[in-house]
Amino acid sequence: MKDLSVLIVGGGAGLGALLARMAVEAGAAKIGIIDINQDAAEAALAPAKANGLPTAAALCDIQIGPQCHAAFDAIVSKLGRIDTLINCAAIYPRRPLLEISDADWDASNGINIKGTYHMMVAAVRHMQSQEPKSHVRGRIVNLTSVDAFKAHPQNAHYAATKAAVVSLTRSFAHDVAKHGILVNSVAPAGMATERAKALGFLEELAKASPLGRGAEPAEIAEWVLMTGGPKNTYMTGENVIVSGGYIYA
Repeated sequence: MKDLSVLIVGGGAGLGALLARMAVEAGAAKIGIIDINQDAAEAALAPAKANGLPTAAALCDIQIGPQCHAAFDAIVSKLGRIDTLINCAAIYPRRPLLEISDADWDASNGINIKGTYHMMVAAVRHMQSQEPKSHVRGRIVNLTSVDAFKAHPQNAHYAATKAAVVSLTRSFAHDVAKHGILVNSVAPAGMATERAKALGFLEELAKASPLGRGAEPAEIAEWVLMTGGPKNTYMTGENVIVSGGYIYA
């Protein structure tokens, strides 16, 4: 991420906050965070601030298009340029297949699909007019999931939204390639997050993986940063699966 200005949506906690810290460690020049929790976003910027980097945080409900564009513009007004957008805001509300309510669908679709879409639109409108670096005007990385490719009756609405994001990624990549914008996604399997530990998912994750464990969040973050980093100058429209073998097991 050396010398890049990075914006992380959903960067206030979990994988997003980890990405903010690791982007700083990888040499990012500026860090922005958009989140539903302003205090969490500010706290996640602490490593960047400690390193003297320009930072910006904006509050946003990403289900609402105008809020997404206003938040993006607020970040740009402070940082001046966004080289990499990382979309990792999502919800994972488990529900048995025959018990998914309209409210469940609306929340999952609103955050996981609509929010990702609105942020990509905002990023493209900004990136398409900025000066390119090594042929690239900008990079967008969307967090998807291996659940988009395998049956997941315990969380079918989540899996469906992540399949939609894979499709959106490809459509955007095709449309904005002419502007020198690269759009890709990264699909992890289960991660050994604090939430997974608290909810007792770890044993389930370990059984599902040929490696016998869930991924450490940093192992996924490395691929996100690689895909959104300066060494990626040609890959676009791809979905990078990081599953510890789960996808073929």
